[in-house]
Formats: sequence, structure tokens, C-alpha cells
Amino acid sequence: MSVLETRAELLAQAASSYPEMFRRRVAETPNKVAFRFPSYTEPERWQSLTWTQSKEKVDELAAGLLSLGLQWEERVAIACSTRIEWVMLDLAIACAGGVTTTVYPNTHAEEETFILVDSNAVMLMAENAAQLVKVLGKDELNQQLRHIILIDDDRDEGLGDDPRVLTMARLQEIGREFLISNPDLVDHTVAAITPDKLSTLIYTSGTTGQPKGVELLHGTWTYEGACVKAYDVCYPDDSMYLWLPLAHVFGRDLLAVQLEVGFEAIIDGRINRLMQGVGETHPTLLIGVPRIFEKVRAAVITMYPKSGIKGRLSHWAFGVGAKSRPYRVEHKRMPAGLAARYKLADTLVFSKLREKLGGRMRLMVSGSAKLSPQVQEWLYSAGLMLVEGFGMTETAAIASINHPDRLKFGTVGEPMPGIEAVIAEDGELLMRGPIVMRGYHNLPDATAEALTPDGWLHTGDIGYIDEVGNIVITDRRKDLMKTSNGKYVAPQVVENAIMANTPYAAQAVVLGEGHKHVAALIVMDADALESWGNHHGLAGASYAELSQRPEIYASVTRFIQRANQRLQHWEAVRKFIILDRDLSLDLGEVTPSLKVRRAVVMRHFAPQIEAIYGEDSTVPWVEDLTDNEPEAAPEDAQEGAQLVTVA
Repeated sequence: MSVLETRAELLAQAASSYPEMFRRRVAETPNKVAFRFPSYTEPERWQSLTWTQSKEKVDELAAGLLSLGLQWEERVAIACSTRIEWVMLDLAIACAGGVTTTVYPNTHAEEETFILVDSNAVMLMAENAAQLVKVLGKDELNQQLRHIILIDDDRDEGLGDDPRVLTMARLQEIGREFLISNPDLVDHTVAAITPDKLSTLIYTSGTTGQPKGVELLHGTWTYEGACVKAYDVCYPDDSMYLWLPLAHVFGRDLLAVQLEVGFEAIIDGRINRLMQGVGETHPTLLIGVPRIFEKVRAAVITMYPKSGIKGRLSHWAFGVGAKSRPYRVEHKRMPAGLAARYKLADTLVFSKLREKLGGRMRLMVSGSAKLSPQVQEWLYSAGLMLVEGFGMTETAAIASINHPDRLKFGTVGEPMPGIEAVIAEDGELLMRGPIVMRGYHNLPDATAEALTPDGWLHTGDIGYIDEVGNIVITDRRKDLMKTSNGKYVAPQVVENAIMANTPYAAQAVVLGEGHKHVAALIVMDADALESWGNHHGLAGASYAELSQRPEIYASVTRFIQRANQRLQHWEAVRKFIILDRDLSLDLGEVTPSLKVRRAVVMRHFAPQIEAIYGEDSTVPWVEDLTDNEPEAAPEDAQEGAQLVTVA
């Protein structure tokens, strides 16, 4: 079947709208658990909602919005962390015919005001008083925001007198009363929504300039659900741990997939409890960003000294796992001796790692940024399937996934069913299909630049399509650097190598444009540094003090040397500086989704960059490594447990 025939078939099967997907799911599995979520008063106690119970809540909230006068395609913003209330309100907005506008809860007040004004939001769902204060008293919002719904009412006396504010509990109560006299209104509203209606405005946080509002239609979400289901990577009996920000397209898209496929979703955005939550709820699906999987790997690598029995056992086991990979990837029988060693390695080492991830993990998917094949291969050695996907806000997130049955490390897999992908003459990936945005809100010129007249989206990513149809992303088109030697360097490739081989690193920013060699600014993991300090008589020392210790520089140097072995010689990091503070959202150095704004970082850390590249530079060179496997620093033994708890 051709791509276009597949697309036509899936379009015919897809629901007419996002709330219609919800209605279908409720009808098909009314008594099945739809969502599990934590009790916020008892962190280790989990509650649940069936699909029928969810519909009851959603319909009451939707009726409440309609009773407050919400009109067709009016914007309702949500400024809230990932929690069950976000899901219920988003579904309610859809069922009331409104348009959800997403706002990261850590967005600055000025940027949030821009988003609310640009989207012309008439209502705001605010998580708590901290979100409320960002909008109260703003002249440009006083008339525009007709109502503000407060999810957690933690206001003090000074915030209690704005008549526009009502609680989420009160909204649901209003809706319950409204349904008594208008029992069919929500059903009629849902039935009238067509695929071409606007569903969601998601503002890209952007590494340059103001955020752009991406317009995603109801048909975008319903097709996403249909094509992921057809790709056959997740099933109704799965259980997905959803911790990603729902203001981000990736998290929001996973809800659409859930509605179509029908699996359970565990909703909990408390990142500091991610590993604990996974251990308590035993999910089969975990979707995340590369840093999560890098930290899992770093925790195991640094758990024990290599000279100890457990360290040598772990090293042996992963060596066996590496030898097993070619056979397992190609679905071939391992030689008897290797099979026996792998079984022993699994019993002694790998099974313990899988228990840390709940014991039932079937599939992990990495997205949002490029994943290091080194991390992917390492987890696969331990019997953990981690695949990489590709997508962007403009494609409603999931545009391709590396299918577990056709795993190829380093690729983001085939385009999703019915989606077209080609490589332009300059190497840029172009995509076309029902998942592509309608355009950028209020930005016709930017829309025309991103979308060709015949519907091809310029992704801005450089890559190629291999001989079996897998997409390989090498870097962002705008991020490619050219050294003074004329060599092009893809920063993501180098940054991935650093992160995969430096267990203590939290972020790496690669430099080199116009210079003779590549260098890096590195941010350390604050928790790992604190743990190191506690075990070396430096308890209470600040991040700034610990990060500049010569022992830390010596250890990171060894890890950078190891990373360089995986790079071309012109990509190798020749010098680095460890920054004495984290990159700051408040200073604009990272976006709300924690993407690095490279230009801002280079401006703010100009003295450090000058220290690296200046003629009188005293920053030492990173010498080439002669051995293949550097010894971990003695302190590594103390880091693992801490990293596991914060991953």
C-alpha cells in the first residue's frame, strides 16, 4: 500500500475531533482504569479514574466553561505542571469547543503575557497563587481575561478580591448544576466539532526571539492517534508513565495516542520522584528526553569502583551484553557459550537494573533532542528497549519512531504511516502529512517560510534517509559550526558524546565557530557534586566552590578524553571550562523546555570563552587518551545512589 493510500485509510478510520476520540474511548472501555495519579498529601499513595469517571468530571467542567460563556474556538490557556487536573481541563476545553493554549508553569510573567495576548486567551487555568500573580494587575489582560480558574486555592488575603477568579472545584459545581437543565449541551457541542477546527495553540519556546504559536487542528491529533496505533508499538494493556510537561507538544501528543490506543496513563510531573514513581507503579512504557536515560546509565556506571567485586562484575556483564547485541538486534540465536554468559549476566546485573525501572518496562522512547547511540546500545545490552523518535511542535510531536522489531541504533526510524519524508538538496529534512501544523498564529511570513505551497514542512534538521527508510538526524541546520580550518562540526554530536561519557555533567555547550578547535562549557550535576562533597569533607560547600575543585577538573578531563575517542579528530574537544553556576531560565540562557539558547550563553559567558580561545589562554589542553577505558575516579563509587534518586 502506498503512503497516500495508507493516509486515506487512516483518515477514514480516525475520529472527527479530539473530544470525539475521548467519547469513543469511553464507549469502548468504560470501566477500565484510564488514569493513575498521586495523592498530593500522601506522595506514595496512588489514586485512579476509570474512563467513565473521567468523562463525568470532564463533562461537568466543560459545562461549567459553556455556562461562563465560552464560544467556538475561543482560547483558554493552561499554566500548570503535569498533573491529572491538566488532563481533565484540557479535555473539558475541547469538549466545550474551545482551544487550549499551553503555558509552561516556569514561564516568565512577561513571556506569559505575550502568549496570552497573542493567542487572545479569554480564560486562564492557573495552577496556584504563584501562577495567579503573573497575570493579576496587568493592564493588557484586565479586560481580555474574563475568567481565571484556580486549581489549587492557596491564595493569601491580598489575592482574594479579583471577581474573575474562581476555583476549579467551583467551576465543576457550576457545570454540574448547568447540566441539570442542559443535559445534552456538551454532547451536541462535541458532535459539531470537525477535523478542520483549531484544537491547540502550542507556543514554541524558541532559542531565538519571541515564541511562535503553532496551530494544531483536531484532525492533527486524531490522525496522530490513528497512525501511532497502526504502527503497532503500543497496546491497550500497556501502562505509560507520563511525566513530561503537558505544555510541551510531546507530552500533549501522548494523551492523543492514549485516547486512540486505550492504555492506562500514570500522570505525575514531579521529576524529583520520577524513579520512585516508576518503581511504585510498574509501567511498561516510559517516554522521556535523552537526559533521563543518560542519568540512568551514569548512575549504574558510577555505582561501584571498578576495582571492587561489584564494579568488575558490572563491567563484565555489560561486556557480555555488548557481544550479544548483534545477535539480538538481528533476531538470531546466540552461540551457546554467549547465551549462557548473557543469562548469568542478566540474573546477576541486568535484572537489578530493570527492577529499578519497575520490573515491567517493555519500551522506552526518547525524543525532543538527539539521543546518543552509545546510551541506547548500553541500555539494550541490559535488555531494555530504548528507541528514538523524531518530531517537533510543527508536526504535533511524533513524526517517526524507530520500531523495536526493526531496531537500528542511531536512527529515528521510519516516518509514521501515511507521512512523507524527503531530503532537500541542502540536506534538510522535509515532511508532509496530516500531522503538520496549519501555520504559525498571526505570523503569515513565518508560516510561508516554514511551509511550501504544496504542504512540505521545513523541519530545520539536517540528515539523511538510509537504505531501508530510516531517518538519521545529524544536527539542526542553523546550529552547524565551521571551524577556521574549514571543517563543519555538528554541536549535538559532540554534546551527546560529552553527556554519554561524563556521568557528572548536566549540560554541555560546544563552541568552535571560526576557531581552530572545538571547546566546551560544561555544567555539572548539582546533586552529584553535593554527594561528592559530602564524602570528601566538603559538606555545605556551594556548587560554585565544588565545581572548580582540581579533583573534579581532573575527573572530567578523563571523561572528555573518552568522549573524544568517539569523535572525528576535528570534532574532538581540545579545551573545556566548568561553569561555576547552572544555566539560567531567568537570564534567558535556556528556554522553558530547557533547550540552550546558544547565542545568549556565548554572550553571558564571553570572559570564559575568551579564556579558552585568547592568545594568552592558560586553560589546559585535553590530551589524547592512550588507553581505551579510563579508570573512574575514586569518588565515583559515591555518586550512583544519589543519581538514581534524582534521575
